[in-house]
Amino acid sequence: MLHFAIRNRKEIFRDPLSIILGIALPLILLIVFTTIEKNAPLDTFKAHNLVPGLVVFSFSFLTMFSALLIAKDKQTALLVRLFASPLKVNDYVVGYTIPMIPLVILQTIICYLVALALGMSVELIDFLMSMVVLLPIAIMSIFFGLFLGALFTDKQISGIGTIYITLGSFLSGAWVDLSLLGNKFGEIGNYLPFVHAVELSRDILIGDYSTFSEHFWWTVAYAIILFICAIFAFFQLRKR
Repeated sequence: MLHFAIRNRKEIFRDPLSIILGIALPLILLIVFTTIEKNAPLDTFKAHNLVPGLVVFSFSFLTMFSALLIAKDKQTALLVRLFASPLKVNDYVVGYTIPMIPLVILQTIICYLVALALGMSVELIDFLMSMVVLLPIAIMSIFFGLFLGALFTDKQISGIGTIYITLGSFLSGAWVDLSLLGNKFGEIGNYLPFVHAVELSRDILIGDYSTFSEHFWWTVAYAIILFICAIFAFFQLRKR
């Protein structure tokens, strides 16, 4: 499984443009919105409110990236050959996930450091914990990508991924308060993990840990559910 993970790492870094895009776009948005905040002061556009949402937004690119990687492996029949190996179904899921973790860490650290450079003031422990609590939503995003990649073709994934990125960005409250979208969107958003990850990370940045239990376990639960879904999708793929 570790050899398989190493192969996937090499495959990922053969397409550095996608990696650069996943890191650069949130940074550009962070700079643009904080510049707007200086000219038209709005709490929503302050760095400590923006950065958790933009990091969660950047994780949606990992979903697309992991989904397309598997879709390509299906097209080249690599997975068909691998299914003859002693690897178990969960080994495939973990083998695709491990190489994505460094990208998660890289995306998160760079966004937070840029937020500091743009004037965000925060205690060191809160700074670190605010990043740590985003790991479940990051892993969930990867598992969702594996699920999509196992079930759909690369062309289908492009359409589904666009919808996912759009809905995730709005329903996370990354740059639009859910209350402004109406009660229905607010209710839907609260049933999804995105807004919980963003709100918890924002609270921790200002030293408020009282909402930890309210938000954290939503993201953990979704990560577990998507892990099971990814295993099921690979199991179905292996049966073909």
